[in-house]
Amino acid sequence: MIREEFCKQARNNYREDVHADVVVAGGGLAGVCAAINAARAGAKVTLVQDRPVLGGNASSEVRLWALGATSHMGNNNRYSREGGLINEIMLENTYRNPMGNPLILDTVLLDKVVAEKNISLLLNTAVYQVHKSIPRRIDYCDAFCSQNSIHYRLTAGVFIDATGDGLVAFNAGASFRIGAEARDEFGEGMAPSTANKDLLGHSLFLYSKRMNHPVHYKAPDFAYTQEEIGALPRSKNIQSGDSGCKFWWLEYGGIKDTVYETEEIKWELWKIVYGIWDYIKNSGRYEDVENLTLEWVGTIPGKRESRRFDGEYMLKQQDIVEQREFEDAIAHGGWAIDLHPAEGIYSDKPPCSQYHAKGVYQIPFRSYLCRDIDNLLLAGRIISASHVAFGSSRVMVTCANGGQAVGTAAAMSVKNGFDPKAMLDPPSMQTLQQELNLLGQSIPGIPIDKNLCLSRQALVSASSSYTSTDLGPEHGWFNLTESIAQMLPMPKGDLPVIRLKARAKRATKLEVHLRVSEKRQNFTPEKILSSKSLEIAEGETDIELDFNAHVKQCQYGFICFIANKDVELATTDRRLSGTCTVMHKEHKAVSNTGKQVAPENSGIDEFEIWTPARRPGGHNLALRFSKPLRLYDLGYLHNGYTRPWVKSNAWVADLEDPEPAIHYQWEKPVCLTKLRLFFDCDYDHALETVLMEHPEHIMPFCVQRYKILDDKGDVVYECNENHQGVNVVEFSTPLETKELTLRLAHPSDLVPAALFEVHLEGVRE
Repeated sequence: MIREEFCKQARNNYREDVHADVVVAGGGLAGVCAAINAARAGAKVTLVQDRPVLGGNASSEVRLWALGATSHMGNNNRYSREGGLINEIMLENTYRNPMGNPLILDTVLLDKVVAEKNISLLLNTAVYQVHKSIPRRIDYCDAFCSQNSIHYRLTAGVFIDATGDGLVAFNAGASFRIGAEARDEFGEGMAPSTANKDLLGHSLFLYSKRMNHPVHYKAPDFAYTQEEIGALPRSKNIQSGDSGCKFWWLEYGGIKDTVYETEEIKWELWKIVYGIWDYIKNSGRYEDVENLTLEWVGTIPGKRESRRFDGEYMLKQQDIVEQREFEDAIAHGGWAIDLHPAEGIYSDKPPCSQYHAKGVYQIPFRSYLCRDIDNLLLAGRIISASHVAFGSSRVMVTCANGGQAVGTAAAMSVKNGFDPKAMLDPPSMQTLQQELNLLGQSIPGIPIDKNLCLSRQALVSASSSYTSTDLGPEHGWFNLTESIAQMLPMPKGDLPVIRLKARAKRATKLEVHLRVSEKRQNFTPEKILSSKSLEIAEGETDIELDFNAHVKQCQYGFICFIANKDVELATTDRRLSGTCTVMHKEHKAVSNTGKQVAPENSGIDEFEIWTPARRPGGHNLALRFSKPLRLYDLGYLHNGYTRPWVKSNAWVADLEDPEPAIHYQWEKPVCLTKLRLFFDCDYDHALETVLMEHPEHIMPFCVQRYKILDDKGDVVYECNENHQGVNVVEFSTPLETKELTLRLAHPSDLVPAALFEVHLEGVRE
């Protein structure tokens, strides 16, 4: 029994001092990725999260799907899904959770964090005060757990603020901005003519469920009435079958203080949400709703915008649209510049305006460096970006991509005994970029440095390589109700003659273009190199395309067949790494009408948008070539690129090869300590984390089974259940060998084994 007598003085809560190398405040995707990467790099980490689960807006408390550069596969950013740890998490979630259950995503994130012995996780714990002994440095933070009543004092050498509202940076005194900059401050065409306090608002979602019997619903008294809901400008958007983040447009708070008035904003959204459900169930405007029941309503809203902090560089509209390059690039983005009217659901304007760039863009390390506090890094939506640029950089997977980069940077800073800003020194920055890319970050345009890779001294051979004169046997037909393009990595030189089987309802003309992008790394088919107008006879026929084109430099090309509803084209069910078809079509989820039309003087580009179909659709055209088209090369395995970028950057085996293998041979023995294998995990797939269902739990291009053999033919490592893009094989004792063989199994009868990169670490004897 515990018994305490009356105390004249106020009691203090129990205090626990927690010492670490790195403190990460905020357990959304950016904070989770920062903490795990820092821990894996050897740092002792304290991860503090004020909610009972991890994931922030992606968690089961909010249930927003996590997205980034892929933008629902509704833009021209092919193979753009963010890499590294967030890719590992999304692939794991799809493997365990292809139905998009947000509760399962919670467990995936918890599993990833608790697996790291270097992380101390504090849930339900809010950082509320920063302490400094000198102006530009944090000494420690105070935090409080609402569940155990413990007051934590958190000390570290480096702090990472991933709280969303910038609680640590704000308390530390760092400079920040709220609202939109004036157009003339940075010359951004999308900015307002004068600065204002308008923000993007909060959203709160609901889930419904169909029962096998009628369900009565009586709205709470605080809910808005059916008449009030019906008078909302966006009431026409209400669909009875929608759930979760399909109600993203249910937004409010942009005209409020999204930090200090967030509870009032939540109550307003509750009034609207419960009123909308009453409107669906009881207004008589919707059919077949008698058996619907309200299964879940969010208790906290998903917040989009509040404070943005000043860094050493502020990301701007021009950086996104012009795809500017930075020597200190550590992450990338690709979501549209996506801005919303501040009045939210009460606005009579469209719920959002999304304007895409022609490709992905780099984000510099300086945007994550707090300008005013030397041992503080920024992560998530609070990084240094203008309001316009924030419209793109704010989305969760882009935030996570940056978070994992600053986590690695924080660990390197601690290890080397200097503040994060010292990482801007070119040798240190190159070391950071190399380490990130070895983890799969795939910073656009920056390959892995292969100087220390042991493959440079090896004779490399393969049992086979895919050199077919076709993309696969004919298996189906695509009706040209919309234009379609076969995307191919084209080597430098003369393009061979292309043949394809077509079927026409009646005699007609077919327009075909050979297109490329202005920037060779992009996937925007804007430049026509050659065009053909073909007379197509009624019935089935073989068409021949001789573009008489000389490709001046390696880049992706597009064989574009312009829409003609009277024509069908032969397709194949074979799937090949780094190839796909894209269509010139609408994608309303990301404001894509097929062509982006830029507002006058906006600084936005006008161009066509061609997007792929999701599986099980999205088949290649059954093209045949007059001579083998070199889509793949064994040398690509060691060029440092881990996804398609200008080229396929893949080695692909012949599908008829019963046991594909890559063989390394050295003149003298080498001691191998680590192998990094970069497989094709389909970086084009958006992998939405919740609500949306995916047709498979393992990406169809991903090699699932492989073996590693030494010079004696002994198996030194074997994997039979791979579903990840990056595999790291570490030897407990260095493997001394003169030969190494990597044997792969084809993923399926329709997909040949493929590999982007092999990185061999160790020393020569």
